[in-house]
Amino acid sequence: MFPVLNKRLCAGLIAGTLMLSAGGFAPLAAQEIPNDFTAIVREKIPAVVAITTKQIIQGQATLDDFFSPFGRPGLGPEQPQVREALGSGFVISPEGYIVTNNHVVADASEIHVVFSDKQTLPARLVGRDPATDLAVLKIDPRSNMTTTAWGDSDAVQPGAWTIAIGSPFGLGGTVTVGVLSARSRDINAGPYDDFLQTDASINRGNSGGPLFNARGEVIGVNTAIVSPTGGSIGIGFAVPSRTARNVVDQLIRTGRIERGFIGVRLQEITPSIAEALGIPGSNGALVASVEPGSPAERAGIQAGDVITRFNGKDIQSVHDLTLAAASQKPGTKTTLTRNRGGSQQEVALTIGQRDDEEGQTGAVPGPEAPDQRLGLSLSPIPDEARQQLGLQPGTAGLFVQEVAPNSLADQNGLRAGDVIVSANNRDVTQPSDIQEEWTKSRQQNKPILFRINRQGQSLFVAVATAKS
Repeated sequence: MFPVLNKRLCAGLIAGTLMLSAGGFAPLAAQEIPNDFTAIVREKIPAVVAITTKQIIQGQATLDDFFSPFGRPGLGPEQPQVREALGSGFVISPEGYIVTNNHVVADASEIHVVFSDKQTLPARLVGRDPATDLAVLKIDPRSNMTTTAWGDSDAVQPGAWTIAIGSPFGLGGTVTVGVLSARSRDINAGPYDDFLQTDASINRGNSGGPLFNARGEVIGVNTAIVSPTGGSIGIGFAVPSRTARNVVDQLIRTGRIERGFIGVRLQEITPSIAEALGIPGSNGALVASVEPGSPAERAGIQAGDVITRFNGKDIQSVHDLTLAAASQKPGTKTTLTRNRGGSQQEVALTIGQRDDEEGQTGAVPGPEAPDQRLGLSLSPIPDEARQQLGLQPGTAGLFVQEVAPNSLADQNGLRAGDVIVSANNRDVTQPSDIQEEWTKSRQQNKPILFRINRQGQSLFVAVATAKS
């Protein structure tokens, strides 16, 4: 089954495609439009399997418990229930390794794979990665077993043919064809979202099946759909082979995943924050805090830095940096470019090992408001509240006692209980410090930039001054 984002398919193929040339409209070359995909399907369908699982659910009451004449819930032991699920997968090696989705096999007590010739074999779980929703199974090899080959997901462009094979609704060996609709989709399913979007029909039961290109290479693992009804509406998503191949290789080799870690908490750059920092545009990732002892701290990264390049690639957003850092092998030496106070600097950094899968993105403040009041009631940090606030020993700043409703502070995301550590990169210890920086910002007609501590997490909030 799919997550609530589901799966989906494509419709018919267009036989009379035209394109505009210098001389007007001209038909595409005949060889650019495949007549059909029967050769690819015939070759690859034996490598695609249906996956059936059983999960034992303990202590689940049923409707029969409530209506049984022999008792009611709580008077006797509840019977364990068996839950069955269905998905798809594909063979990637003669040794019997099979790729599928994590959500297809998670918590399963039994796993079986069913081949196109109806042979059913038991499978064991080699490893799984919930962050990318991928898993690897292993079966005893069959003789002359058909396998698939990975393709280059980075090479496929929107508009290219895509072919999905799987077991939608238990209908094994189902083929659907469409085009690649988009690349690098972030559907908020996890921190490493980087999906291919296709309109090849994907439905429940297709989860974990392969998405092929027109050469019969696997460019993605079908994983999710968007659907208000649970069925295909033409918006399906696949984990790109670039990601899947790396995860699968690690799971086979070690049974676990190593992801790069640099040790920063990040947040997006809003127009107000960009203006307050004095940087053009909102591209890059703003460092809200740096973890003590992390690779970033050792490299000299500080809160307030804006990371604009990483490992030779431009960083447009927090998501870009999260993906780029996670894709690096721990111990790898790389470089990043930071903007500090308007000055760009390249910094060398050694990638560390991520020990958890917690998201690293900070909260994003709300939109600017027309109210001209800053609207903060401030006091020294209460000593008795430091532990409850998650403050490190020695943390200085001002405690936000109250935020006036509809004030600028309120509309831009400041909350009672926040601790303001700095204003416009100036450490603050008394309310007059903030008043001085607020006055300066208003005179310069630019936002005031607060660095705050919220329940032990550091982030920046830019509060725009009212325009005259």
